[in-house]
Amino acid sequence: MKKILVIDESQLFRDYLKKKLEDYGFEVSVAVSGLDGASKLRSLTPDLLITDYHLTRKSAVDLLKEKHADPNTKGIPVIVASAKMERDALVEVARYNVKKFLAKPIRVDALLKAVSDVLDVPVSIDTTPCIIEAHVNEDIIFVEVAQGLNREKIDLLHYKIEELMDLYELKNPKVLVMMTSIEVSTADSIKLSALFSTLMEATGAMKKYTKVLTQSEYVKEFLESRGEYTGIDVTDSLESAMDGLLGKKTGGPILEPGADARDDVVQTSAPKKKKKEAINMRFQEEQKHTFDLSSLGDSVQISIVDDDEIIQELIRTAFSDTEFRIQAYGNGKEFLNGEDSLESDLVFLDLMMPEMDGFQVLQKIKQTEKRPRVIVLCAH
Repeated sequence: MKKILVIDESQLFRDYLKKKLEDYGFEVSVAVSGLDGASKLRSLTPDLLITDYHLTRKSAVDLLKEKHADPNTKGIPVIVASAKMERDALVEVARYNVKKFLAKPIRVDALLKAVSDVLDVPVSIDTTPCIIEAHVNEDIIFVEVAQGLNREKIDLLHYKIEELMDLYELKNPKVLVMMTSIEVSTADSIKLSALFSTLMEATGAMKKYTKVLTQSEYVKEFLESRGEYTGIDVTDSLESAMDGLLGKKTGGPILEPGADARDDVVQTSAPKKKKKEAINMRFQEEQKHTFDLSSLGDSVQISIVDDDEIIQELIRTAFSDTEFRIQAYGNGKEFLNGEDSLESDLVFLDLMMPEMDGFQVLQKIKQTEKRPRVIVLCAH
């Protein structure tokens, strides 16, 4: 069994990393500071050291220098994580057998791959396409689940919720789970159970203040058939879901845009504590799904749909050295009525516009045979 020492001053991060790595069969020890880490490094002589760059009581540089000077620990490989590191700092620590630098908030798949590569131990993670996002508005935790269910992200959600409850000082939160872009079946029952067990355990929310917004009959049947979830309201109406949580009427059916409900859902409140979120729900692999415009040659048509003329000019300037054809529209109605506008290769789309907003434009695009790629620009 490979031994790993984790040095990080965030208890939340230590707890998550310890559990996750232990799930993969590693023996994991943790340290709460640079001084504590230096002591445990000498006594445990792990196979791998994972450390934050910003440590108290002993800096990461001093710790790595001591490690390098000790023949018993010199050969131990190191993974360094940091929210921000200057180039000079990277160069300084790289000489001490640092095999990988990871930016915080860490993407769990990138971390597990790094551990696997450094220790030459296979680590197989759930790669099911899945998006899970969580944010807070007023005293409500909004959790969006889309595409599919991924066990790694469900595990991570527990710590994300803990982080949000601490940042926003939530004692008795309400929960809205939005599962409007996902297909689930009996094959997903174990993951579905894990999702709702995680939500209830992490939030401690009363079931009557937990709402699930979905059109999936299977999700509804699943929750209704299990006694531990009795009292959770499942609906396909945003009005119904929000009414019980906010105590007011908002919006309408989930597939029809409604300004009041939309604003309630998409905006994020400012946290009460002056700390940045550290838990990243995205995977490194998700960043690889990019689209190369150059593959289309010079016959590229770009549409800018935005009522802000400054934004229009900024985008035109960005592509000024290309032969791309660029057309700007002041709102969604102008865009949809434009000649060949839906034949665009790429659309820059604002959401908040007069006459017809970006949500309505997206609905129209979804109904067309050729769906142009869209980059959404929005202040929310």
